[in-house]
Amino acid sequence: MDFVAIELQAVDTTGSIWNERQSMLNNLGIHQDELDVDQNKSYGMNWKMTAKTTLIQLHHKIQTFEYVSKNLVLVIQDVLFEYLNRQFKFNHLNNPAIQNDSMQFHIYKIEKQNDHTYKLRMQSRLSTDSHGIEECLGLNMNTKLELDRILQSLETKISPDNYFNPI
Repeated sequence: MDFVAIELQAVDTTGSIWNERQSMLNNLGIHQDELDVDQNKSYGMNWKMTAKTTLIQLHHKIQTFEYVSKNLVLVIQDVLFEYLNRQFKFNHLNNPAIQNDSMQFHIYKIEKQNDHTYKLRMQSRLSTDSHGIEECLGLNMNTKLELDRILQSLETKISPDNYFNPI
């Protein structure tokens, strides 16, 4: 038996979509209580949180998949991949993908076919390994600092004005 792990990633939202729901119901002729709509609330795409969470999860998972000699495939939409590419380092990924790389990226585009239908189309396939995921996150730099250097840096920021003085 053999397997491949497939992870589907969507973009997270921030805030509440409740107002949009209520507005849609009103537009459909389903009356909604005016008190049930707060015009001050909003929502949006939480690109940053989605990107960070996705990459950290990949970093944690990919070493396990390499250990068992299996592949992990991340399936994402093109707009999310474009965001990842802008915010992190992705120019080292193999394009086209290499089958033996443990980390595979399948990037899909949603194409409008006509007024009412959409089609998913694979836009590209990229690949890397656990070291490549670390590079995406910027983890390839030496992050070990000696305690003395940390304390020295903190001490330069301390002045008598910000000492803790109990009452």
